Formats: sequence, C-alpha cells, structure tokens
Amino acid sequence: MDSPQPAHATDMDPRELIAKHQRRTGSAGKLFRAPGRVNLIGEHTDYSGGLILPAAIDFSTLAVVSARGDREAVLYSDNFGRQAVADLAALPSCGTGEWSDYPLGVAWALAEKGIVLPGFDMTIAGDVPLGAGLSSSASIEVATAFALLSLVPDRLSREEIALLCQRAENGYVGANCGIMDQFIACFGEKDHAVLVDTRSLGHTAVPIPEHIHIVICNSMVKHSHAGGEYNIRRAEVDEGSRILRAWEPAFKELRDAKPADLEQVRSRMPENVYRRCRHIVTENERVEKTVAAFEAGDLATVGRMMTEAHASYRDDFAASVPEVEALIEIANTLPGLIGARLTGGGFGGCTVNLVEADQAIAFTAAMHAQYRQRLGIDAEIYRCHASAGAGPVTHLD
Repeated sequence: MDSPQPAHATDMDPRELIAKHQRRTGSAGKLFRAPGRVNLIGEHTDYSGGLILPAAIDFSTLAVVSARGDREAVLYSDNFGRQAVADLAALPSCGTGEWSDYPLGVAWALAEKGIVLPGFDMTIAGDVPLGAGLSSSASIEVATAFALLSLVPDRLSREEIALLCQRAENGYVGANCGIMDQFIACFGEKDHAVLVDTRSLGHTAVPIPEHIHIVICNSMVKHSHAGGEYNIRRAEVDEGSRILRAWEPAFKELRDAKPADLEQVRSRMPENVYRRCRHIVTENERVEKTVAAFEAGDLATVGRMMTEAHASYRDDFAASVPEVEALIEIANTLPGLIGARLTGGGFGGCTVNLVEADQAIAFTAAMHAQYRQRLGIDAEIYRCHASAGAGPVTHLD
C-alpha cells in the first residue's frame, strides 16, 4: 500500500497550501491540522484495554477542504502530486491499497455513522515521516475528519472523532490498530505527554520537563500496519486473551491480568502467545511506574523503565530488527541520554530517546554519524517537542 504521504512534505507552508487548493479547485478552502505522535512507553497495550503514554509531536498533516456541488470526493496529495476521485454515494466497503484509502476511509466511517457529506475537494500535505512508527496514517485520518465535519451541521466530540478514525483504519484500510494513534492526534497537549487508559479513554496530561528533548531516530526500515507482522501479533494477543478468559471469566482483557495470573495459565498457551501477553501485562505496570517517576522528577527511573520496555518489546514481543538494535546500542553510549526504546508498531521504524536539552544537538550528530559508520545508513533524526492536538488552523503567521 502507498503510505499517505512521503517522508517530507513538498511544501508545508499553510498559506501556500491554501493558495494551491484555490488554484486547483477555484474555491477558497478551510485549513485543518493533525499531529503525528511518538509513544514514550506503553506499546501494543492499546487494543487490550491497557495504559499508554504518547505525546503528539510537531510533525503533522494539513488538509484544506471546500464543498462541491455534487457528491464526488476529489482528493489531491500535494506530496505525491496525485489525484483520486470517488463517488460518495457508492463508496466501496474497503480500501484498494492506495494512499487515498486513509481519507476515503474517514468518509466511509462518517457515512456508516449516518452523516451525509456533500461532495468535497481536499488538498493534503504532510511531513510525518512514513513507515517510521510516528502515526502518519492517524494524522491524515484525523485531519480529514476535522475537515469533513466542518462541511456538515453534525458535531462529534474529540473522543468520537478518535474512535471514528480508528474505525476507518480497522474497517476500511484493514489495519487492526488500537486507539492510541487517533486518540493522541485529537487530545495532544503542548509540552505534555498524555496518560491514556484505553479502556475508559480517561486521560491525564503528564508534563515533560523543559530540560528534556524528545529525539526520534528513524532506522529507515519502514513498516506498515496494514497486514504483516503487526496483525499477526494482534492475533496472538487476542488468542492469549481468550485463554485467560476461559481460565478466569472475570478477565475481560489482558489489562485485568497481573504477571502472576499469566504464570498460572502459561501451560495452556503456546510459548509465542504467552510471551506476547507477558510483554503487555508487564508493560502496563511500566507505564504506571513511568508516570509516577515523571511526577516525582525521578528521571533515572524513567530511563530504567524505557530500557526494560525495549527489552520486553524485543525479546517477548519479538518486534525489533537489527537496525533498531544498533540505534539503541549507540544511544546508550552517548552523554545526556535518559532513556531509549523502540517506539510505534515495531518491525522497523523509530527509536524514541529522552535526552538532556543541553546535549540534544551533540546527541543527534553522534547518532547520525555512528549509525552511518556502523550500517552505512543515513538515519533521519528529528528533535521534537510535544504539541497540541488536531483542529482548525486560523493563524497563519
């Protein structure tokens, strides 16, 4: 499948994007933005009712939208330079493996909800790195949802928008993702991570100290959620959850189990299923300890939790690759590092590194140089800040 946008936008100047939309369509458009995200800790817990600690980042998707007089959806990717057209009265029930699946999936999910869209023109641009585990797909889905809802009288809450965009990715695109990516795109807060209970969708902002920078290192090994190993892991987790429920019906999800409970049913599980479940059960505990450590200013514990989370993700969830391991090994030798781990869906993508601000520039340069020396790969490295969630863009300065 084509990803929704390439690694860097062709032009992310919002005023120019609006002007391009008007030149292409003859209509003035309204502009909306949705961020990508990085997950500090809490990997693959979001589809089993668990805890996560993501942050929205200052990479995003921009969507300009204007209504048409017919029922056609005319989508233009400024990154790819390609157009897609669909009849809103006859949308297919699933995607076709094209970049347009992401915005059309949102239109499909809105229609399923009984929201009748007019025809529309939409111009999309993004700079969320593709296949890097930073949620380019959710960014485009959420930007699309906010844009399309501006064309109708129907109003949805941010929680409803997040769930609708998850439905688009699950049901239309065909990726069995949890709620994390769409939720943080809606609920991100500037200078904060967000602790999310994915069962209740309760959430709490967790301040990130000013002296910490988020450094994201892209292994350049791309992954896709639409099929492959991600969906295999999801099936393994679902199997483990069924086995747990058969043993103890009160355990509706893995969230309900503690490590000791899992040990009680280990003999009933295939080893691979047990290890996937052990990662998730212990990861929930690490999220709680990480939040407590942030609140106490105990960065040593934050770093230790990230290290333990990475080992679990690599060994129990089997989601790492050699290139990622090289990034982690290099990071752990560099001054200023608080903690490093693989982030996102796994099987490639990025590491997230919390780094002391006064060391962040030197850390970035050393990561790039040493990764290139070791593997001959020019890694893309991004120094990011936690950003606000999705919404209209009204100030263009």
